[in-house]
Amino acid sequence: MTAEEPCADAEKARTTALSCLARRDFSSGELAERLRAKAFDEAVVAELIAALTREGSLNDERYAQNYVAYHAGRGQGPLRIAADLRRRGLAPQLIDAALSGGPDWRVLALKVSRAKFGPQPPGSWTLKARQARFLLYRGFAADQIRAVTGADPEMTEET
Repeated sequence: MTAEEPCADAEKARTTALSCLARRDFSSGELAERLRAKAFDEAVVAELIAALTREGSLNDERYAQNYVAYHAGRGQGPLRIAADLRRRGLAPQLIDAALSGGPDWRVLALKVSRAKFGPQPPGSWTLKARQARFLLYRGFAADQIRAVTGADPEMTEET
C-alpha cells in the first residue's frame, strides 16, 4: 500500500476503526477522516461507517451528549462547545439537542465566574467587563454573561 493507491481491505479498515474507538469515542466524521488519512478507500470507509453506525459502535448523538457533558464540566460554554462540534462534522440538530440536554448554562457561567473571580459580584464596570471578556472566551452567550455580571447595556450608572 503506497501513498497514491488507497487500501481496499475492509477487514483491515474495520480493525483500525475499532482500535480507534477502543481508545475514545469518535464522531462519524472524525473516524472517517482518520481512516482516509490512513489511506483507506473512500467506498470502504463509507460502508464501514454505515455498518458501525447500524450496530451501535458509532453513535453521533451519544458522542455529542458526552462531549457536551465533559466540556461543560470543564467550564466551557455552549457557544464554544457548539463550534467545536460543528468542526467535528456533527449535524446542527444533534448539536442543538445535546446542548439543550446539557447543564443550566447560566448557573454554569456563574460557577465558572465565581471560581475565577471570587464569590463577590463585580462592583465596577471595569470588573464587569473583565469578567464578561473571560466568560465570552469560555463560550458563554451574551444573556448568560449579563445574568452573571449584572451588566445590562440598557442601564446606566445613574439608574
